[in-house]
Amino acid sequence: MMTTFSDWDIVRNLLLAARWTLLLALTAFIGGTLLALPLVLVRLSGRRWPNRLVRTFSALFQGTPLLMQLFLAFFGVALFGINVSPWLAAALALTCYTSAFLVDIWYGSIRALPRGQWEACRCLGLSFCQILCRVVLPQALRIAIAPTVGFAVQVVKGTALASVIGFVELTRAGTILNNVTLQPFKVFGLVALGYFLMCYPLSRYSQYLEKKFNAAYHH
Repeated sequence: MMTTFSDWDIVRNLLLAARWTLLLALTAFIGGTLLALPLVLVRLSGRRWPNRLVRTFSALFQGTPLLMQLFLAFFGVALFGINVSPWLAAALALTCYTSAFLVDIWYGSIRALPRGQWEACRCLGLSFCQILCRVVLPQALRIAIAPTVGFAVQVVKGTALASVIGFVELTRAGTILNNVTLQPFKVFGLVALGYFLMCYPLSRYSQYLEKKFNAAYHH
């Protein structure tokens, strides 16, 4: 006998799954940030081989589909006798994917500043850390904030691919509910609405911050 689901049952189950979508996206973004920060510093150091390794890392994760990265993190690791949960595999893959893009976003934002500012700071006798903290980063933040928050939206949407390795987030929950209720328009319409409600505030907040920093800069 087929189980019947009311509209509230569908919404409730999707809301429960949306928590895992947000938690996975937050984990990936925080992990990606912690991984990207030292990699940006390596690129700024100008050392040839470390710089080349960071660029290779970024190119690898930017140039391959996130879906393949999830498969490798889940099924590939198992070939070495290491069993990982869908949650851990998804978190690791998305963290590396996120960091690869954040490195380029932040490094590009720093390099977008006039080179003369670096030279002027060196003439004043400021150290590398002083130049970064007092001069470069406050200006680079205005450039980086919009693409960083904008990429956070892509991370949230990217969590949908974690469903292919069995992680039950919003998309996976929608698929399960659709198989039970046979109401694809209603179920996936609610799934799409869920992603919109999670991503739209981030997009608006990005625009707000961009205008705020630009106004402060011109003032």
